[in-house]
Amino acid sequence: MLPYPALHASHGGIWVATPDGEVRGISRGEAIRLAADTPTLVLNAPLVAQRLGYAELSGLDLLELFAFLRPARFMVPTPKGLAAVTGLPVPESDAAVAPFLRDAAAALLAVMEGEWPEREGAWHAAQSLFRLRWTWAPAVTQRLAKPERAERWLFSKLPEWEERAPRPAPRTIAVDGADVVARLDALTGAGAERRHGQRTYAAAAADAFAPRVVRDSPNLVLAEAGTGIGKTLGYLAPASLWSERAGGAVWVSTYTKALQRQLAREGERLFPDEEERKRRIVTRKGRENYVCLLNLEDALQGGFAGRAAILAQLVARWAAYTADGDMVGGDLPGWLPTLFRRNGSTALTDRRGECIYAGCPHYRKCFIERAARASADADLVIANHALVMVNAARGRESATRPTRYVFDEGHHLFDAADAMFSAALTGAEAIELRRWVLGPEAKARGRRRGLAARLSDVASYDDGGAEAIAAAVNAAQALPSDGWLGRINEGAPFGPVETLLAAVRGLVYARAPDAGEAGYGLETELAEPDPGLVDAAGPASAALEALLRPLLALGRRLESVLAEAPDWMDAPARARIEGAIASLGWRAETVGAWLALIARIGGPNDPDYVDWLAVDRVEGREYDVGLHRHWLDPSRPFADTVLKPAHGALVTSATLKAGGDWSVAEARAGAPHLERAPARFEAASPFDYAGQAEVVIVTDVKRGDLAALANAYARLIAAAGGGTLGLFTAIRRLRAVHARIADRLARDGLPLLAQHVDPIDTGTLVDIFRDDSRASLIGTDALRDGVDVPGDSLRLVAMEGVPWPKPTVLHAARRLAGGGSAYDDRIVRARLAQAFGRLIRRADDRGMFVLLSAAMPSRLLTAFPEGTPVLRTTLDEAVERASRLSLARPLGHEAATA
Repeated sequence: MLPYPALHASHGGIWVATPDGEVRGISRGEAIRLAADTPTLVLNAPLVAQRLGYAELSGLDLLELFAFLRPARFMVPTPKGLAAVTGLPVPESDAAVAPFLRDAAAALLAVMEGEWPEREGAWHAAQSLFRLRWTWAPAVTQRLAKPERAERWLFSKLPEWEERAPRPAPRTIAVDGADVVARLDALTGAGAERRHGQRTYAAAAADAFAPRVVRDSPNLVLAEAGTGIGKTLGYLAPASLWSERAGGAVWVSTYTKALQRQLAREGERLFPDEEERKRRIVTRKGRENYVCLLNLEDALQGGFAGRAAILAQLVARWAAYTADGDMVGGDLPGWLPTLFRRNGSTALTDRRGECIYAGCPHYRKCFIERAARASADADLVIANHALVMVNAARGRESATRPTRYVFDEGHHLFDAADAMFSAALTGAEAIELRRWVLGPEAKARGRRRGLAARLSDVASYDDGGAEAIAAAVNAAQALPSDGWLGRINEGAPFGPVETLLAAVRGLVYARAPDAGEAGYGLETELAEPDPGLVDAAGPASAALEALLRPLLALGRRLESVLAEAPDWMDAPARARIEGAIASLGWRAETVGAWLALIARIGGPNDPDYVDWLAVDRVEGREYDVGLHRHWLDPSRPFADTVLKPAHGALVTSATLKAGGDWSVAEARAGAPHLERAPARFEAASPFDYAGQAEVVIVTDVKRGDLAALANAYARLIAAAGGGTLGLFTAIRRLRAVHARIADRLARDGLPLLAQHVDPIDTGTLVDIFRDDSRASLIGTDALRDGVDVPGDSLRLVAMEGVPWPKPTVLHAARRLAGGGSAYDDRIVRARLAQAFGRLIRRADDRGMFVLLSAAMPSRLLTAFPEGTPVLRTTLDEAVERASRLSLARPLGHEAATA
């Protein structure tokens, strides 16, 4: 056993277990003194620090030890989760957690004494961590004997990907409906119940895989299928059948990481053999999700300092055992980066488009390149909406672009397209471009490399390339630099772009209406600009044009280098130049969009776009200023870029019509911009909502009364015994409610997790919530769609009010074009339907949906499934009904008669 005390802090109290076996409750002040003076065992140090109000807490965190010992393995970061991985009994109370942590630490350290699959590389990593003064290093190095053979360095043992011949174009085949149903039966299993809705859904989805008959107009199928239909296997049946017979890849695109993980699990039905499954099903994400080996090497060799350097060593341990190198939603524990306050994990990925491709010494081992090549030969590629659009708009893989798509969670396509095809000339975006061109300035740390460092060798094939780089570097000096926001606030901008941003800020503060949520962002239309903004536009435009010209010239120079193909141009060098051309094209496209946005100042309005000025703030602190442009209808560029080149696409969701009719679904999916009309399919959920669920509208919680709102949440959660998902429309109110009720609930043994409060990533919060049926979770929009918690862990969903859309400039323009109040109603219905959809996920689920708003209009009740009982009542009655959730009897029959 370690000679250290263990400390546990929750909303219910603070306990310490000493090495001599004493366990006692202590005060916050005593706990802080103990943690400051003595090495202390803790579980999730940032969370304990928050509970103590002691930000400087540093102890021996068992999560860090687990990450070192079991890289690329999953653990729920709670005492229950720790018990599961150590084989120890789950502590029965908060007071029992502190001694349990000492036992768990001993059990984890004992892993090194037996059969240990992750032993390779541990000794070398432990020595490095010892030099970095990692708190666990002494205990680990004492138990780790030096291996008899020298351990292979991470970058030497990672496998290399191989070049393969280009994949032939898919064959033209028709998918027969009977064959699709037979494939579905094979996927569901011989003993499975044959669901009529799933079979008709699969047959309808097969139309998306028929041969295309009209150029630039795919076979588009819109399918709304309620929860429980079995959409995933329903579309995997025709997709896998078409891929098998046509020899092409089907891209299945999702919006949430939870659905990506579900799809990966369902892949086991298609290909039970693990090795075959890895070849046939590939998950693709954006470059910023994968660890960059060059950045990691730099971090390991001194590019990081302090705690960030320790994180780099733990990530290196993970990189040696990871399945795919995905740091966001992959097998890197989501809680690991959050243990390090400055979250250095972002510096280990390529977030700025600085990849040098074949110029990188680790190019042949790169996780990103491996995933790209694997997807070219896969049957199914699991991606997300953003990546699909980015690849279609500016991807390097034009020769292997998919011809068939499945867009699951299709109700999010409009929002994903809105983000993808927008433009923002802000200080944060402009300084990123400056860094991309110039590289590190002054005393900047890290591997960041400028345009000259990345491309001077390949661009110097003649004088034209070198001159273009020099011109770009010179022009980038006009972009905002470090400290730009402070200079703008002080009225002393430097350079033409900073001067433009200062004029934007001044006009926003002069015209923006007083925000209802004080301290949050401000915005105003880009209309009737004042003379200061007009005067600033000209010099800023000239500065950006001076940057755009050499970027375009450099791109043309590199294209000519490819065309002339000198003797040294092997395949890796060609790939490097192709990547540089794509990166330059992306940046040039961005600058071009900025110029178009500046031209709008004092110029005519373009009816296809919505333009506005904004000052972004968080709790009164400004963090960005700029001009913004969005498409009024982003489904138009989506249709042009993604749908028209495709041969077939299925867009599916449980709430595809967004609370409206089929015209709404078609408009948001881009169908009006295609020559051929889409096919439609609709199937209601098979669940018995009348017996499994009910909607309760509470009429006596006054809007704006935080004390009453907090009391309502506390009473409902306590009555239900936990298992509650609470949804808020504002972070400020969420935090205020959490502060009022967390301790109260903890005393009753009901943990309360909170997004935007607990220093834990959202995915891990959901994992903890799913793992504990007495826990509750409160959060904002991200939890309205991304939570899939079937069973007893989620039995009550509570919303603080009607989720009206925020009255932004963009929303006002779309509201005017979309039918006024009817447009608002469609948005609210969709949000209510998505929130209600969290409640009943399988046939044996039961639950209650509570809306804490007397102002709920009856016209919006169609958001809920037909037959769902709806009751308007007082909070007391709602609490009484919530208390029945633990009773084994159907809900709804009493509400129906109330």
